[in-house]
Amino acid sequence: MSEDRKPGFNTLAIHAGAQPDPATGARATPIYQTTSFVFDDVDHAAALFNLETFGNIYTRIMNPTQAVLEERMAALEGGTAALAVASGHAAQVIVLHTLMEPGDEFIAGRQLYGGSINQFGQAFAKFDWTVKWADTTDADSFRAQVTPKTRAIFVESIANPGGIITDIEAIAAVAKEAGVPLIVDNTLATPYLTKPKEYGADIIVHSLTKFLGGHGNSIGGVIVDCGTFDWMGSGRYPTLTAPCSSYHGITLAETFGNFAFAIACRVLGLRDLGPAISPMNAFLILTGIETLPLRMQRHCDNTLQVAEWLQGHDKVAWVNYAGLPGNKFNALARRYCPAGAGAVFTFGLKDGYEAGIALVSNVQLFSHLANIGDTRSLIIHPASTTHRQLSDEHRERAGAGADVVRLSVGLESVDDIIADLDQALAAV
Repeated sequence: MSEDRKPGFNTLAIHAGAQPDPATGARATPIYQTTSFVFDDVDHAAALFNLETFGNIYTRIMNPTQAVLEERMAALEGGTAALAVASGHAAQVIVLHTLMEPGDEFIAGRQLYGGSINQFGQAFAKFDWTVKWADTTDADSFRAQVTPKTRAIFVESIANPGGIITDIEAIAAVAKEAGVPLIVDNTLATPYLTKPKEYGADIIVHSLTKFLGGHGNSIGGVIVDCGTFDWMGSGRYPTLTAPCSSYHGITLAETFGNFAFAIACRVLGLRDLGPAISPMNAFLILTGIETLPLRMQRHCDNTLQVAEWLQGHDKVAWVNYAGLPGNKFNALARRYCPAGAGAVFTFGLKDGYEAGIALVSNVQLFSHLANIGDTRSLIIHPASTTHRQLSDEHRERAGAGADVVRLSVGLESVDDIIADLDQALAAV
């Protein structure tokens, strides 16, 4: 391909970051299943440890299989650099560890995955990081929570499980006013459906476990540095702007410029906290990403048909899928996700909690489990599973009330998906 031609998304999903293996000529990225790497000599080792040159030291920090995954994700999201880690939760820990000091605050939309609500509200409190909750559907609610201690704003591009399409641009404007970075979890949309950087995101995180890997066989997370935030101009982030004692007093933001955040996450957060992704999982996720465009379009096409069918069922009280005309988030879906509103949505059963349990107990094709983004169709009743640790009030706010059922629609024949729901609903 000529140097002046920009590759398309499908091409990047297959080729970005990857070259034939220089030692063997292998076309697929090898699994570099090793703990550590031999140095050329003492000077080479010193240069690596001083961050004077890039290269492999130890798989906890970097690995060639992981590096291809990182370059591919940076290319797909339009970022300057990326860091792959052990899970989506690990990505969130590393991001906030890099941004926050004890006593600092961040603002998060309350319509989040239940595990993130627990992590933000409970686990992060042990670090003396305080989350302030806002309404994802109301940018002004974020503005009202800004204080001098605010260090970041966090939202999901498509909220899990409620299916809310976030007005990223409106919330990015609030973050810019506050002088803090906007972090967007783009797991449910993937960069195939929307690219948060184009609407003002500064940092993007994913659970690679979901649609990017796509096959329910590997766990991983990634942090994408968009290269858009002025760390030195802010002065609020000493990890990036103060002399770093770990590396002979260098200032990361000055030394590494528009990919300094990704570097800080790697050489401080990942180095010291240690949630490394395994080479095998990096390989499996890379393989999944190669078919991401095909899978996501099929996911969206199937999901719209399933949602339309559920709307007409006499045991269904409501369906919340932004791809449906008339849905209150449909206009945002057409703006941010024109190829489709994703594969995850919720609906409510007229008979409430017990009906939800009956439905998930009677499906046959659907798998009842706590995951999304698989090739297989998945179902869960959040109030009795993923969100059961939350109070009734917090479940309602998160879009996981007693009557709510969440679907992650897979790639099976859509007639078979609908038929399974039909027979299971007959048992309710």
